[in-house]
Amino acid sequence: MQGKKIYQEKLFNSFQLSDRVGKGNFYRRLKEALDLDYLYNLTSKFYGSSGQKSIDPVVFFKLCLVGYLENIISDRKLIEHCSMRLDILYFLGYDIDEELPWHSTISRTRQLFPESIFEEVFTKVLELCMEKGMVSGHTQAIDSAPVKANASMDSLELKVPSQDLDAHLAEVRHISKRDKQTFRKAKQDKSSKDQRIITANEKELQGITSRNKRWSKDQDQRPGAGNKGSRYTSNKTHYSPTDPDARISVKPGKARKLNYLSQLSVDTNNHVITDIKAYHADGKDNQQLPDIVKRLQRRLWKQGMIWENCVADTGYSSGENYAFLESQGIKSFISPHGTYKGGPDGFQYIETEDHYLCPKGNVIPFTKEFLDYRTKTRKKEYRASKKICTGCPLRKECLKSSQEKRITVTYYRAEYERNIARVNSKQGRYMKAKRQSTVEPVFGTLTQFMGLRKINTIGIQQANKIMHMAAIAYNLKKYLKFTKKNPISKVGVCLAHNFSIKMPFKA
Repeated sequence: MQGKKIYQEKLFNSFQLSDRVGKGNFYRRLKEALDLDYLYNLTSKFYGSSGQKSIDPVVFFKLCLVGYLENIISDRKLIEHCSMRLDILYFLGYDIDEELPWHSTISRTRQLFPESIFEEVFTKVLELCMEKGMVSGHTQAIDSAPVKANASMDSLELKVPSQDLDAHLAEVRHISKRDKQTFRKAKQDKSSKDQRIITANEKELQGITSRNKRWSKDQDQRPGAGNKGSRYTSNKTHYSPTDPDARISVKPGKARKLNYLSQLSVDTNNHVITDIKAYHADGKDNQQLPDIVKRLQRRLWKQGMIWENCVADTGYSSGENYAFLESQGIKSFISPHGTYKGGPDGFQYIETEDHYLCPKGNVIPFTKEFLDYRTKTRKKEYRASKKICTGCPLRKECLKSSQEKRITVTYYRAEYERNIARVNSKQGRYMKAKRQSTVEPVFGTLTQFMGLRKINTIGIQQANKIMHMAAIAYNLKKYLKFTKKNPISKVGVCLAHNFSIKMPFKA
């Protein structure tokens, strides 16, 4: 017989939310595993003693966590989504007839708590993973990726120099008519005075001038010249009034965008995120490595773990970084730049005497150590006297227009050579494959499935909070999926082997 369902509202219901959420439900298991009660003591100093009660800090962090687990970056959509899910309501501690907090409360509370609170929650979750045996600590893979900021390239404005702007434009820049206009005027300029003033030196401005001349030549006649990405922009000449902390950056084959840089460290054992932080997108990876290492090493040391191997790509390569890692007792597996050379071809370096031998066997001694003003790096100079090169058959090819042979190399040549030996070893090739299969998939998961495709806040401090919450969500998901595998010891293998010999038949 055909059935027909008729809906009719009941005046009284006997309903328990916990009965409708299955035992194996993700949010039920997460509610049992995650204890955030310590947040009450951490956040109490940020509230007053009177007035209307604000959102529960535990509920706030759980709401933010759900956003990244469900890949939702809008606070308004997050509240709408949570109100329709019974398992999420159970995780938050709300009943079906209770109203969730207003979406703007999430934004205000996020601004209220400092970065240290979010980092503390991240550390607590990481400790859960460590206690479960998911983190080994001895090998860490480091990488970076740009994350789109909450600002448009159309709102960029020119930085104002200390001199008159019109005179500066006539003297320094060559701009097409499109560059003189702002396509989307910001409602409020949130930048400080220092962020609106050009701080580049004269040599840097001359370089920008030449690039702008090449870029803007016949620009208005180019196909697609009306696109916002067709004009040349630089962090030295432009700033974003919407988000002054965002920086212009570009990847090969991609359009210029306002981004933040996410620096990520991943343990190679079970791909657990051990450190994450937001940096300005115009900074270099090798400049930020010491800060990452100090913070991560301190975090691992507190849990009794020793960091032995650091794996990263060429962007983190520098002699200073190699020397710094060695001083911390960490082996570097970082491929050097292709421009690195231990000395000119055909010249042999004698380490014990600290000098070079030319192809004819003449000694080129060490003369001085200096700081390169252009690269801001320490270098060593080796120079031979004119008498040594007089009458040499290779003089014309070796010296060219110079009168004496001069060799300039990095001060950290020994550190470079030790690192190159490790990179080219069998272990180094294994580490390279390990890095590619560890940190890069983690970045892809965060950007595509964990809400880190865009920063929905303003300012680098807020961006750092966003990145920490995405990492917390990722680690918790790994934590609930992880099952510890107990390896069979050699003794167990021997016993099993002997038993199989004595008992050839199946029981």
